[in-house]
Amino acid sequence: MNDFHKEFKKSVYKATKDKLIRTALRRAVRAFRDARDKAIKQFPEVEEKRKLLQERKEYSLNHIDELIQQTEESVIRQHGIFHFAKTEEDAKRIISDIVGTGKLIVKAKSMTTEEIALNEFLEEKGNEVYETDLGEFIVQILKSKPMHILAPAVNIPRERVAEAFSKLAGRKLPPDIPKLTLFAREFLRDKYFKADVGISGANTIITETGSVFLIENEGNVRFVTNAPPVHIVLAGIEKLLPTMADGALLLDVVSRYAGYYATSYVSIISGPSKTGDIEKTVVYGAHGPKELHIILLDNGRREMIKDPVFKKALYCVRCGACMYECPVYPITTGYWGYRYMGGIGIPWTAFVAGGIERAAPLAFACTLCGRCKKYCPMEIDTPQIVEKIREVLKEKGLLPKYVKELAQNVLTQGKPY
Repeated sequence: MNDFHKEFKKSVYKATKDKLIRTALRRAVRAFRDARDKAIKQFPEVEEKRKLLQERKEYSLNHIDELIQQTEESVIRQHGIFHFAKTEEDAKRIISDIVGTGKLIVKAKSMTTEEIALNEFLEEKGNEVYETDLGEFIVQILKSKPMHILAPAVNIPRERVAEAFSKLAGRKLPPDIPKLTLFAREFLRDKYFKADVGISGANTIITETGSVFLIENEGNVRFVTNAPPVHIVLAGIEKLLPTMADGALLLDVVSRYAGYYATSYVSIISGPSKTGDIEKTVVYGAHGPKELHIILLDNGRREMIKDPVFKKALYCVRCGACMYECPVYPITTGYWGYRYMGGIGIPWTAFVAGGIERAAPLAFACTLCGRCKKYCPMEIDTPQIVEKIREVLKEKGLLPKYVKELAQNVLTQGKPY
């Protein structure tokens, strides 16, 4: 317990003293808020749509076992291969059985793969793994960690990116953002077509058809999911929605709250590639993947669903708005977190990735100001969730030492310090 607190304190203090991080975050927060406000103003109907999406998420979580069964049936009907992973270890075993060793793997951005530390696991098995989202690629090259749900490298200024890419390129690259982006494009281009396996997450999976929705701007996800002969989807069970109309609803809400008038690419994948152009005989594995594996992951989510307060964290649609509005996050970035970051990352750490002890120092870094709830399209009451986690920590005798001391000072002296 004390080790987790010391580790957290050390990483956060280091982040607060890093001028480059502060510079990058100032730029990012200002740009995001402006873009988000313009997008919502341009499409005011999103306010009504987000309410409808809340209702659909509530329905889905309340009928989760039924939806998992429907998804399995739909995926099989579409000639995909369905898997269910109860734990992180189950997910890794399933993926290891599919991938094997000595493979080249390209990945799309996925917090669920971060949740189970998939890259490290696959590399230990003798595979070569490349992140293809620009932000994730930067983080991977720097041997760092994602610092935001949508913008993994939000804390890294262009100057540091230029330094890292210059080492990789073997030549001096200027801190010019378009030129740095072009280098990443050129470096990754042939990886897609040489890759044995492509791995992605999912913005949502539709239970009635087994369709995977993938929303992106860069175009890398289409290469990852189309070029290799095998495509693996890893998604938490909270990503399930009943109908295609629900998927379109989520698309609208996520796009606007992430600050986009419209995302550049929306892929809807329903089974492996196929053709019926010769005598109307369907053959699987045309130009795209021959195999589509869909893995649904529990890993503590069912336990969260049982509690009416903690369940709300599973409403998260990964727009990232809460972090840019938080007073703590712009100072600490993703160092305020384990595999999930920020205020919303506290319940995810406690129940899904890390455990309640690791969540303890994170929970007491939250100011409970409520700005996250105000700007969340799903109106997730993160302060309420954090307060309940603090109560659980107290009941389990897991309060950080400094919190106990502050409380004792208040009781005995009337002041915390």
